[in-house]
Amino acid sequence: MTKQIIEDVQTRMNKSLEAIKHELATVRTGKALPSILDQVRVDAYGSITPLNQVASINAPDVRMLVVQPWDKNLLGEVVKGIQKEDLGLNPQVDGNVIRIPIPDLTEERRVDLVKLARKMVEEGKIAFRNVRRDANDRLKKQEKEKELTSDLMHDAMNEVQKLTDKFTEDLEKLLAEKEKEVMQV
Repeated sequence: MTKQIIEDVQTRMNKSLEAIKHELATVRTGKALPSILDQVRVDAYGSITPLNQVASINAPDVRMLVVQPWDKNLLGEVVKGIQKEDLGLNPQVDGNVIRIPIPDLTEERRVDLVKLARKMVEEGKIAFRNVRRDANDRLKKQEKEKELTSDLMHDAMNEVQKLTDKFTEDLEKLLAEKEKEVMQV
């Protein structure tokens, strides 16, 4: 029974870690990365759709993104969606494609992006703590109902804490990499 709880903790923490990795990928660095536009939504055919479902996004060089909508009628909606996301980007229509020059980041903007990344990581840590709390509550309940001995409960809680520490450490490494990436001129 405790093995099931430990596996559940690992699965849930893994999902949280992956979600934070994906969120961190959307934080802009000085380079043109298609993932910068992951959060952009476009009004296409009456429904709000992720940009990558209505267009291809490429980075021909480190200072330029090129977005090519599959339906040319969506050019204006794609531009609106990018501008609405407030990424500090200025999309320009060039025939059937949208060119997005990636400006150099100011020091102030870099600091803001690092703060944003730290906030995302803190949310991940909160998610880990919530998973830990749920698991510990389940273990205490099992011990109370005499399904577990006190020693087994404490061993399992220690295991849950080790997993929490490991995932938190992984998250800290991701943050350190992202900070280095963002602050690199």
